[in-house]
Amino acid sequence: MSTTEHPAPSRLRSWMLEGLSDMGKGQGVTGPHATPEPPHRGQAWYRVMCLTGVDYFSTLGYQPGIAALAAGLLSPVATVVLVVVTLAGALPVYRRVAEESPHGEGSIAMLERLLTFWKGKLFVLTLLGFAATDFLITITLSAADASTHLVENPHLTEALHGQRMLITLLLVALLGAVFLKGFLEAIGVAVALVATYLALNAVVVAAGFWHVVTAGHVVTDWSHALTAEHGNVFAMVGVSLLVFPKLALGLSGFETGVAVMPHVKGDPGDTEEHPAGRIRDTKKLLTTAALIMSVFLIVTSFLTTVLIPEKEFESGGQANGRALAYLAHEYLGNTFGTVYDVSTIAILWFAGASAMAGLLNLMPRYLPRYGMAPHWARAVRPMVLVFTLIAFLVTWVFDADVDAQGGAYATGVLVLMSSAAIAVTIAARRAGQRGWTVTFGVVSAVLLYVTVVNVIERPDGVKIGACFIAGIIAVSLLSRLARAFELRVTDVTLDPLAERFVRDAASRKLRFIANEPDRRDLAEYRDKIEQIREDNDLPAREDFVFAEVTVTDPSEFEGRLVVRGEVLHGRYRVLTLESSSIPNALAALLLHVRDTTGCTPHIYFEWTEGSPFANFLRFFLFGQGEVAPVTREVLREAEPDRARRPRVHTG
Repeated sequence: MSTTEHPAPSRLRSWMLEGLSDMGKGQGVTGPHATPEPPHRGQAWYRVMCLTGVDYFSTLGYQPGIAALAAGLLSPVATVVLVVVTLAGALPVYRRVAEESPHGEGSIAMLERLLTFWKGKLFVLTLLGFAATDFLITITLSAADASTHLVENPHLTEALHGQRMLITLLLVALLGAVFLKGFLEAIGVAVALVATYLALNAVVVAAGFWHVVTAGHVVTDWSHALTAEHGNVFAMVGVSLLVFPKLALGLSGFETGVAVMPHVKGDPGDTEEHPAGRIRDTKKLLTTAALIMSVFLIVTSFLTTVLIPEKEFESGGQANGRALAYLAHEYLGNTFGTVYDVSTIAILWFAGASAMAGLLNLMPRYLPRYGMAPHWARAVRPMVLVFTLIAFLVTWVFDADVDAQGGAYATGVLVLMSSAAIAVTIAARRAGQRGWTVTFGVVSAVLLYVTVVNVIERPDGVKIGACFIAGIIAVSLLSRLARAFELRVTDVTLDPLAERFVRDAASRKLRFIANEPDRRDLAEYRDKIEQIREDNDLPAREDFVFAEVTVTDPSEFEGRLVVRGEVLHGRYRVLTLESSSIPNALAALLLHVRDTTGCTPHIYFEWTEGSPFANFLRFFLFGQGEVAPVTREVLREAEPDRARRPRVHTG
């Protein structure tokens, strides 16, 4: 008898799968797991805020222009409505998310706990589809806006005219190349970028206000035109509420703010179970970021509306996708404007890097745990290639247009924010906090309204989201099907009585009987032993240990296995197990017993009646079905050496 030999992996394959430990093949019960990240010391909250800022603050590169296109002269009033929703709605919601999910899982993890079994998994996959929309459109939209700043720079306009698509694709490719080489989120780089970018924006704002003060007439011209177009204040507010969904990009950044929580240092006395300091400082992070962004949104929307001709915001105009850069060049000269462009391009590119890091952190957190990702999805580099190719496709579909991608981006952001609001509403209700329940309920209603209106007016977002959702679900189910016979028990623990049963049985011959617990009376065990002895022609003196598996949540893919021993009716030794899959639990038990005792165990089954296909579907969806052949197949995949493989008998 010979063991199965595996050829040495190629250099390219080893490089692509670097960081992926493959310990599950023929080595007992340990499943494949990615190498854990080394612990970090954490950073002060205001430094970590800059990781959020590269995503959140970088929207200043295109948000004022989008607001002007959506609301026209009403842009400053509509932006005030956006700020009110931000500070009175989104901020309280995500402060509560920080309390409920202090390890960076966000609202998806909160909702995952509310739903069980397959409906919970499908719901999470749907949210992951919208999260993928959010992060991927962040990459493509940021790259498109960065290329717009580059192409529209007066020094480069002639040389780069008509090259926006190519430049956007090159920026996306550069982002992918950096992650293929190995990208570490450098908080120091984020701090430098955010500080420089906000300082330059403050200079642009100051110059803009100086021009408003010295010109004098621009404010009166704007106010007269606004009054003539919309009438009284109530009409303005009403129209602002109607156009508000188009400004939803200004709400981005809160999900990232929660995702970076593990980087916040907190207090020395913090524990993983109760990180009170981290939660407090993350609230400071969220609040400070929201206040800074709110101030900049209001002042920049005002300045760009009163200082930039309306035609310049339209497609082909010099302020399209770069309103503040237009002001920088107009009032501070092309030299300062070029510095501003470089800063904007850098922070937009880094926002794409932050989004890529978010994708690489989010998807492996859920899909492998559900068994809904190929084995290679645990490695960083293959996933970088997948996300980069998808980003290429999205860029091509939207023609690298910032305005065209706004709807898809807003849809992803709004769906995640709505889910967060619903999650905290449910959490507040369960905690008996009636006031907060009502408050969060109102916020949920507002965000759901904005989401629905955004989807109706700009269906591209939900179409892209639906494509991501369909793709994730299809790949997930196919992966789960392909990995159906994979050993997925991560650890086996026996209680003292179970260990004693195994030790005593190993002194003779390890024989187990797989039994589906029914009445658990004396007759059930007596008849089962007689049937097994008769079917397998075993002598009466042979001793057996029963193994009974109770299926818990069949939608779970991998987990720990706890084995408990008990004696029933004064004579029958029974090992009880709880698992998501009967065959996997039995295979893991047999391999563990083999490894701890050095003896090859035998297990006996009765054939299950019914259609083989129907039984396989029962196993795939509910963790049971035709147990005997599936147990053997799991053992065959886990242990290639037939001589060392536990024996499976059926009768």
